[in-house]
Amino acid sequence: MRIVDVSESYSSHGGGVRTYVHAKLAAAHRHGHELVVLAPGTHDGEEIVAGGRIRWVRAPRSPFDARYGLFVAADPVHRAIAEHEPDLVEGSSPWLGGSIAGRYRGPAKKALVFHTDPIAVWAETFLAGPLGIDRVDRLMRPAWARLARLAARFDATVVAGPWLSRRLADHGVGAPVVVPFGIDKARFRSARRDPALRQRLIAACGAPADASLLVAVGRLDPEKRIGTLLDAFARASARRPLALAIFGRGSMARLVARRARGLRGVHVAGWVGVPDQMARVLASADALVHGSAAETYGMAVAEAICAGVPVVVPDRGGAAALCGPGHGEQYRAGDAEGCAQAIERLLRRDPIALQAGCRTAARSIASIDDHFDGLFELYARMVGARAPMRAAS
Repeated sequence: MRIVDVSESYSSHGGGVRTYVHAKLAAAHRHGHELVVLAPGTHDGEEIVAGGRIRWVRAPRSPFDARYGLFVAADPVHRAIAEHEPDLVEGSSPWLGGSIAGRYRGPAKKALVFHTDPIAVWAETFLAGPLGIDRVDRLMRPAWARLARLAARFDATVVAGPWLSRRLADHGVGAPVVVPFGIDKARFRSARRDPALRQRLIAACGAPADASLLVAVGRLDPEKRIGTLLDAFARASARRPLALAIFGRGSMARLVARRARGLRGVHVAGWVGVPDQMARVLASADALVHGSAAETYGMAVAEAICAGVPVVVPDRGGAAALCGPGHGEQYRAGDAEGCAQAIERLLRRDPIALQAGCRTAARSIASIDDHFDGLFELYARMVGARAPMRAAS
């Protein structure tokens, strides 16, 4: 097949989308497919990368983060799609990029991959605390209706798991197709634990040597709720020795660094661009703490579990779907005191039993190769089918 991915959130500067896209390019090449990724760039051009091509379409920069662009005009994107005569067009954004992909009128089949839940990212992050989740759902009915209209332009809407399929279906967004997402399980494993690295990280946090090491991994953006984690850490560390190392970058990096300077035991480590190094960091922690309730999957949470590290996560979103009682603790999303108590509960538990729980849970987490096998199998059925894919798998 020839596949064109309209990937509005792709940036050459890194991040989870870039990691996913390059893994998909490599997988497409292994499967014998041709994959072209259309991304918003500062200029028109093409870049040959391992497994395929990145086709840059000139577009304005995002007002929130200049490393990323925004598709605004449909014509340049549609011309670029048509030039490649694809069998399938993939939309990877619920924003204008997804809308533009959905409005493409060529003969190709179309799939919307629901990588981002815009209502969870914005409305629920900022409004669920003061208003309650039920009221936010009522207020967001027009936004859900817009998402339903967007999904109706595609032949399939791909989601990471059954919980997300139910969420979309409950709000009228078609009947999504479940293709479980996955991680690089060969890289993220408990064998990478490094006691010396653990002690260096605790020292970098300025915490005592006997402190428990917590790590937080992800973009430093509002929906990740790093403030909740910092508030929770301040409470929990007043009751027992703790260290918190925060890995990531984003629009709130300066604010997070400023806040962290006022808390003993916190180290903002920045972005680690070497995957093997990040795998060693995760495996060396005593727990992963996670603030976002807006994940469609929860990549860092899955990686931590496969690395043998128990997790503390909110009770909503993809992170919650990955957390079970044998290997983690949950708290009410946005509740700093609840998060602090969950951290303390986890650290009071038997670490050997928690590691065993992680091993059990890791068996049900898909590998990234399994994910792409399922995705390309779905696309092959779509390209060979006459009717739209509307039944959940």
